[in-house]
Amino acid sequence: QVQHVESGGGLVQPGGSLTLSCAASGNMLGLYIRGWYRQAPGKQRELVATIHSSGTTTYADSVKGRFTISRDYAKNTHDLRMNNLRPEDTAVYYCNAVVRTIGPLQDHDYWGQGTQVTVAS
Repeated sequence: QVQHVESGGGLVQPGGSLTLSCAASGNMLGLYIRGWYRQAPGKQRELVATIHSSGTTTYADSVKGRFTISRDYAKNTHDLRMNNLRPEDTAVYYCNAVVRTIGPLQDHDYWGQGTQVTVAS
C-alpha cells in the first residue's frame, strides 16, 4: 500500500503559476511510475503528466510546454510545476503511483485525495 498526501492547490489568475506536491509513504517496493491526473466537473479523469523510474516523462498535449513533473527520491515526493495557467486547467488534481508486483505480473494504482486548482480572474 502506498499513501499520498497532496498539497499546493488553490486559486490563481490566468497566466499564473502553481506547484503541486505529492508526498508518498508506505510500501513502495515495485513503484515505477508517478504521475498527476485531473478531473474537471462533468468530465472524466485524464492524465496530465507521468514520470517513469527511468526518468522518462510524458505529458498531455494540452499542458506540454507549460507543466513540468519532477521527483525527489530522497523525500519520496513528486511535484507538478504549472505555468501559464488557463481557465481550462481548472480541475481537481490527483497524484498517482503505479506499483508493479510479480506472481502474477500486475500493476496497482494508488491515488491521492485530490487537490482543487481553480484558474479564474
